[in-house]
Order: sequence, then C-alpha cells, then structure tokens
Amino acid sequence: MKEFYCNTRVRVRGKDSRNNDYFGRGVADLLHGVEEYHSLNLSAKHMGMAYSKAWRIVKLAEETLGIQLLYRMGKSGSRLTREGTNLLEVYEEAEKEASRVVCDIFENYYRKNMV
Repeated sequence: MKEFYCNTRVRVRGKDSRNNDYFGRGVADLLHGVEEYHSLNLSAKHMGMAYSKAWRIVKLAEETLGIQLLYRMGKSGSRLTREGTNLLEVYEEAEKEASRVVCDIFENYYRKNMV
C-alpha cells in the first residue's frame, strides 16, 4: 500500500467581530523571510507580495496577539523578536503535528475501506 503525504494548514482565528485569520502560513512565511533576508520588504518581495500588505498582515498579528513579532530597525531592516521566534517555532510544530494526525486518520480510514 502506498504511503500518504499530508500537508495540513493551521490558521489561528481571532474572536473579534471580524473573525479574521491573524496567524497562518502566510505570516509564518513572511517571518521566515525576515529571518533569511533581515527585511520585511525583501521577504514580501520574494513572496510576490506588496510591502504594504506584508506590513498590514504583521501589524494585525501583533495587535491581535498582543506581542511584538519584529524589531523594526529602519533602513537596517528587521529581525524577529524572541516572542516572534517562539511563536514561529510553536506554529511550525503545531502544523507538523496536525499534518501527522490528519495523515494517520486518512490512512486508517483508507485501509479500513479498502479491505
């Protein structure tokens, strides 16, 4: 029997009246880009995203979470705060674990129905 690969996306939603997502793969990818390029602007460009949109996304996440994700250093770029790094690590672990659970469930269901 073939192995399955599952890729589950985790999104954190707000409990405000808008009920918008405020942390998910897009914010995580932006933060990874900041780690790599030391710049939110360059991170956004590598994702094909406008800087203004990246700024709004990060700002909404920071406001909703009540933590600062980035140190903004003007022309010197940006870097992740300790809280930003911790949140990114927790998010990556949650997404990995969710994918594992979904894949296990799918494989169990598929095998039971193929017998």
